[in-house]
Amino acid sequence: MNFAEIAMKFLLGLLAMVTIINMTGKGNLAPTSAMEQIMNYVLGGIIGGVIYSRDVRIWQFAIVLIIWFVLVYGMRRLKSRSHLLQHLLDGTPTVVIVNGQVDVEACKRAKITAHELTLKLRLHNVFNIRKVKRAVVEQNGQLLLVMAGEENLKYPLLTDGVAQSNVLEAIDKDVKWLREELAKQGYDDLSKLFLVDYLGGQLVVTPYT
Repeated sequence: MNFAEIAMKFLLGLLAMVTIINMTGKGNLAPTSAMEQIMNYVLGGIIGGVIYSRDVRIWQFAIVLIIWFVLVYGMRRLKSRSHLLQHLLDGTPTVVIVNGQVDVEACKRAKITAHELTLKLRLHNVFNIRKVKRAVVEQNGQLLLVMAGEENLKYPLLTDGVAQSNVLEAIDKDVKWLREELAKQGYDDLSKLFLVDYLGGQLVVTPYT
């Protein structure tokens, strides 16, 4: 066994992981979708499978890592430009509770059991479903909650130029209303906005520039 070659592969793999995380975004450190989780698994499999293989040379390993980086970077760029592709790859949030009523069919579609739902609610210190105005299972399996009577939302109305329809519905609003309110502040193009929060009945806007 050539320990020098193994050490070089370890170093190359470490540098590749750091580079990919820095170039594609820190989101890979805490995946927000199944696709990001799969990407991490595949990268780990590539590095782990090659390090101890005598048949794969260092230059071949480097080429594989470059190909993987191009695929990941290209996929993220395409997702940022196409909402349809983003939905296909990452899935969409699922509303499971509306005005204190559990949508059983929605829970089935999201593959979430009654036990898992109540556990997620307890983790949010919610023990009475009737107090939940809206609950949404996000793409990464986490639960977004809006409680009855809540004035300041914990979740933004818009992120990365995309209106969050589930959050808007939780405050009985829609995308049309959001566009109209933003237009009053001089923002006509949603794609130019980085973040929009809703605090005290007012929109707090953070544009890209």
